Parts: sequence; C-alpha cells; structure tokens
Amino acid sequence: MFQDRARIHVEAGRGGDGSLSFRREKYVPKGGPDGGDGGKGGDVVLVAHPDLRDLGFLARKQRVKAARGRHGEGANKKGADGDAVELRVPVGTQVFDEEGRLVVDLAHAGARVVLARGGLGGYGNRRFATPTEQAPRVAEVGQAGEEGTYELRLKLLADAALLGFPNAGKSSLLRRISNAKPKVAEYPFTTLAPVLGTVEAPDGRQLTVADVPGLVEGASEGVGLGDEFLAHLERARLFLHVIDVTEDAAERFAAIDRELEAYGAGLVERPQVVVLNKTDLVSEPPPFPVEDPRVVGVVAVSAATGAGIDALRRALFDAAAEAAPPDGRAPFADEEELADFLVYRPHPPRSRPFRIFRGDRGFRVSGPAAEGLGDEELHEALRRAGARPGDQVTVGERTYEFS
Repeated sequence: MFQDRARIHVEAGRGGDGSLSFRREKYVPKGGPDGGDGGKGGDVVLVAHPDLRDLGFLARKQRVKAARGRHGEGANKKGADGDAVELRVPVGTQVFDEEGRLVVDLAHAGARVVLARGGLGGYGNRRFATPTEQAPRVAEVGQAGEEGTYELRLKLLADAALLGFPNAGKSSLLRRISNAKPKVAEYPFTTLAPVLGTVEAPDGRQLTVADVPGLVEGASEGVGLGDEFLAHLERARLFLHVIDVTEDAAERFAAIDRELEAYGAGLVERPQVVVLNKTDLVSEPPPFPVEDPRVVGVVAVSAATGAGIDALRRALFDAAAEAAPPDGRAPFADEEELADFLVYRPHPPRSRPFRIFRGDRGFRVSGPAAEGLGDEELHEALRRAGARPGDQVTVGERTYEFS
C-alpha cells in the first residue's frame, strides 16, 4: 500500500560523561587530573534517496533513537562519538513539527538534514584544573540529545501529472504511455494511491508522469478522496488533463479548474495538455470548445485501442520542454543548481543553558539558566544524568537530597 505520510518520534544520542580520573604511575604519585571528555551523541539524519517511492518503512518504524557517546577515560582519552542513525526517505519529503509547521523540505536527491542533534559530551576533570585548583574532583555529565515528534509528508516529484474525474481513463492512459502498471477497472476510484510511470522518447529522453486518484467537485475541501492528493500535483511542471469525450468537455474542464483554484498553491496557473480520451466510443472526436492560454495542446486518444498515443507522447515532451518548473527555475535546470533542502525553521544555536557536574559529593547544576529551571525539568535532567535517590544536589546556593 502506498504510504505518503508517516509520524515518527526521534531521539538523538546523549553525550558521554567526562571522566574523573588522576594520573597514577609508580614514579608519579601526584600526576594531576587526566580525565578525558565524553563523546558526542549520535545524530538522527534524514537522507533523500532517489530509489524510494513512499514512506512505508517509516510508517512502521515509529520511534528512532541514535546511540549515546562513550564516556571519557583516564590518560586523557576522549570517548568515542555515538553512531548516527540515517533514515532514507523519498525525494520530495516534507517534515512538519507537532504544531503543523513546516520544518524542512527535502527537494533534491542526496539531500541530508539533521533532524535531531546528539548531545555534547561532558568535560573531563582535566578541563577544570586551575592554578588554585590543581586536583579538581569534578567532571561534567554529557548533555541530552534533541528529541521530538514529526510528521513526514511526501509530495511526488513529476514532470507531468494526470488529472481528471474518476473513470476518465487516466490509469489506462498511463499504462499506454509509460512503464507503469496501475490497476484498471470499469468503476470510479480504481486508483486509490498515486502511481509514477516513466515515459521514454525515441531520442532517449525520459519524463516522469504521476497518476493521482480522480478528483470530484469539492475535492479541495476534502470531498471524495480529499485534498491530500491535490498536494501531489504541486511539483508537476504541467498537467495532462484527461476528459471523457462522451461527456461535456467544457463543463468537465471548468469543474476541475475550480478545484485547482480553490486549492491554491499555483495549481490553476500550471500549463495543461488536454487529452480527449475514449474516442473509440464516438464516431468522430468532438472539438474542444475552450479557449485558454494555459492549454498548450489538445490531443484526441483512445487508451483502449492505442489511437493517438504517439501524438500524445510528442505533445507531452514538447510541452514539458517549454514548461518551467513550479519554483521558477529554467526548464530542465542542471541539478547542481537545485537547493539540497530548504530549512523553514532553523535549529536554535547550540548552547549550554545549564551544566551538570558529577563529583565526590554528588551533583552540581550551574549556568545562567540553572536558577530558573522548573522542578520537573531539573528532576528529569538529573535523572537522565544518572542521579539516584539520596544523592546530594547543589543548585546555586541551594543544596538538597535527590529523591
């Protein structure tokens, strides 16, 4: 089953703790602190992969957690960084946060973006040595990794998209012009999920064509199969508007046009090739009575018999060569010019609003935000840092027992 949405909870790895260690060798009785820093926690990374077509894998994998960093060791040994987790997603995947805000748009094959960053490793005690404190008995605890819940939505990337009413013959047409094998039947809503096909020209050029479920009046408001399938039209350069010639072509064209306008996102401005299908059911194909500058071609075909299919392929490649992509780039722009991804809500700067230290006498919390921490937030931060009931905790001038 085609999956164009997935909801996942991601958690980056926690940073490793700094080491509390002193150099102890036979002839160096007071060698000083040599505790190494902890390693950084692993990131959770999204990678746009050109071979993937849907989000089915992530729809079944609801929680993703990266590895934590290793703890520092004596002899100034830094802990190893935690392994990152790479999630492969289809090109065209968008990421939304829990408030429904767009976070990132992976619009290019090979794009990589860090969805959750691993926590920084804690400093070992050698970092805290000073001329007046040459044997610090304190080390920093590693920071927690970022975490959050996100919804992933896929918008298909296609050169052209088939649109029209249910049972207009879009799936049969896609079978004729491409290598796709969508389900075909004599009843409406045979297509329940988007289908991609590749159309080849005699000179070796290729185009990708998407078939989405048929639209009905009110689709932009969720009627029928809803407006979520209209989103798959947003990244098509042009539309192949399929109309059943046994029906009123002008009325059908206007009805679909109203849905495109109501949905927005510039769909109503996209160039169209009108495909008058099912000509085998009439004695002579009727003329298309609509004068519209967006209509760059009209082709009469029969998906059942194959009549007019070669003319349709030629019209498709001619129209695609002239149609600029929806983001305003020149037609068939060099892929090197495309942005790898668009970040709509950048991460806040990496900072340490508070730091947790572990020593012989328990834990100490310091930093500009330490005094303002809420009880629940402070308790959770200490718990994740390894505090146990009975441990002594110092925050500013206040000392209490962890429970």
